[in-house]
Amino acid sequence: MTADGFIKIKRALVSVSDKSGLADLGRALAARGVEILSTGGSAKTLREIGIPVIEVADYTGFPEILDGRVKTLHPKIHGGLLGRRDLESHREAMADHEIGAIDLLAVNLYPFRETLASGADRATCIENIDIGGPAMIRAAAKNHAGVAVLTDATDYPALLKELRENDGAVSSATRQQLAAKAFAHTAAYDAAIAAWMTDAEEEEEKEVTELGAQLTLAAERVQELRYGENPHQKAAFYRYGAARPGVATAEQLQGKALSYNNLNDTDAAFEAVSEFERPAVVIVKHANPCGVAQADDLSEAYQRALACDPVSAYGGIIALNRPLDGQTASMIAEIFAEVVIAPQVERDAQEILAAKKNLRLLSTGSLPDPAAAGWSFKSLAGGLLLQERDHGRVAPSDLKVVTKRSPSEAELADLLFAFRVAKHVKSNAIVYARDGRTIGIGAGQMSRVDSSRIAAWKAREAGGEEATRGSVVASDAFFPFADGLQAAIDAGATAVIQPGGSLRDQEVIDAADSAGLAMVFTGMRHFRH
Repeated sequence: MTADGFIKIKRALVSVSDKSGLADLGRALAARGVEILSTGGSAKTLREIGIPVIEVADYTGFPEILDGRVKTLHPKIHGGLLGRRDLESHREAMADHEIGAIDLLAVNLYPFRETLASGADRATCIENIDIGGPAMIRAAAKNHAGVAVLTDATDYPALLKELRENDGAVSSATRQQLAAKAFAHTAAYDAAIAAWMTDAEEEEEKEVTELGAQLTLAAERVQELRYGENPHQKAAFYRYGAARPGVATAEQLQGKALSYNNLNDTDAAFEAVSEFERPAVVIVKHANPCGVAQADDLSEAYQRALACDPVSAYGGIIALNRPLDGQTASMIAEIFAEVVIAPQVERDAQEILAAKKNLRLLSTGSLPDPAAAGWSFKSLAGGLLLQERDHGRVAPSDLKVVTKRSPSEAELADLLFAFRVAKHVKSNAIVYARDGRTIGIGAGQMSRVDSSRIAAWKAREAGGEEATRGSVVASDAFFPFADGLQAAIDAGATAVIQPGGSLRDQEVIDAADSAGLAMVFTGMRHFRH
């Protein structure tokens, strides 16, 4: 090492699964007289383009064994990576055992995640768990005082430029930067394996028996964002785990880059619209539905969803559970929307919306399964909360009629619809609905009675004084007092769906009976904070 922290690259070990940029790297190193050690496919690739390499097995004097599972796990490799150049005892030990220093390591790992994504069987996935690669990467990164480590082909050009500008040497700042990236690389790799192992175990047991003592996450940065919720906050978007259809897998067909708030709201909208079997549209503003409707065709569902709260829909997110067609696209083009997301987008619809240059148009390929298990996270100061995603669903057979009057068939259909919507509204949540569409939504209030009043007020604002007459009401959690129900009674609702479970349930039931309302309990709560 020179006094200014540069090290001269004299020997390199190259063993990469991803051969991107390998030829350029090999040529540049060979042109500088760097001795190149290599293994398997990497050695073959370099030889084919005329670059001299030394096979690791020839260098160590020990053959690859166990079908290639053991090839770089040898003292001449790890000693060459770990030996400290500044310690005389290390230099003497390396000399005694004929261990040469390795100044540059270029390694990327067996494609475990890609193998897993391909649907390969368990044995194939296990064979794609790299052992020697992570060991070498960690050794080189630990000893970055004397070794430069490359784990990403996109870093090759910058390193080669530095070698050209510094007579074949690499700075300490670059080595430290590459080492940090290397440790992040192996950590993400191990986390992906740990998550797969855990999921595979749970699948065999057919249920989640416990949450592990350690939480491992492997997340890949998809997008650097201009800022977070507010301009003074830095932000980025990461993808992790299985590819659930949605914003993390969508193809953006047009429009400027999605923002932090766009991504958050679009995810909320698409998850909500996936709840419905019939053609449906969900319009979201600030992560809350402001209009939801289902109908026999998509354009009608859109019109009905928009009618719930056209003021809030301005600048909102529109999610559809059917391919976006031209007729619906023409209607959407009449208002300002930030994002439209659908499982597919038909050609004529894309042509119509192309005139809306700032509109982000996303196609996901499919819908997420609302009943599928999964995990959700929430950050706390110094920690994370982990829970199963809310995949609970209520069927007619789950309902318990608690009033003297039972709901009619039409009321029952609307009650189930409204309760599915309430699942996606911030607590405290109250939803008025009629004929498969929302009439008014009250979200995120500190008291349930306030949500009830706001929902009724929003309904009257959009549909007139009689808008809530004959509607049904859904509450995401029980009514703690009869006052919340009284607001619904005053609005002219005829049926109510709620989880039940309050100490004052009987008081609420009595109030419903006095007004002639039908009320059903679900036994399932849908808090969404």
